[in-house]
Amino acid sequence: MDTLWTDFINSDWHDFRDSGKHEDRLVLTSWQHRFLKDWKLTASVPATEIELQRLQSLRKLLHNYAITFVNGSSADQIDWDELNKIMAQVPVIKQWNHHEGSRQLVYLPLTQDWTSVMASIVSDFVYTVLDQDIHRIRICDNPDCRWVFYDDTRSRTKRYCEDKTCGNLMKVRRFRAKKGLQHPQ
Repeated sequence: MDTLWTDFINSDWHDFRDSGKHEDRLVLTSWQHRFLKDWKLTASVPATEIELQRLQSLRKLLHNYAITFVNGSSADQIDWDELNKIMAQVPVIKQWNHHEGSRQLVYLPLTQDWTSVMASIVSDFVYTVLDQDIHRIRICDNPDCRWVFYDDTRSRTKRYCEDKTCGNLMKVRRFRAKKGLQHPQ
């Protein structure tokens, strides 16, 4: 299950192949466009320097919470006041939505900027914490990757963000280590 908040956190990209490459994709206009389009959010691109600093701070905060959950802590470790401050910056309208057989109450922000995007990210995170199993929040077992994901498998045993990339790579590394070979770069 891909979530808004994990997609946001994973904008801090690390090469999963042990090259040491790192990229803050949050600052890239191409990433900003893709992120907003994928999640049906609206803000001006590129984000300003101040907006980027606020977004990076939020990303670090949410990443730290994910690490807290992975280490077995509870939602009591969250600074709910900090998250409430972020969500309170954006007034919303509650609206009934009936679309393609789906009925739901939606919250429409009165502003469409990076502040409202941040509020949406925090809301999605809070939804996960309150309505999902926080023990399914994982960090990829590939130490070079560091991606955060939500394990929605039935067995609750997913270890890698993607089986075809990190999973296969780690399988090859284990095989090579067992045979005394070096792993590929």
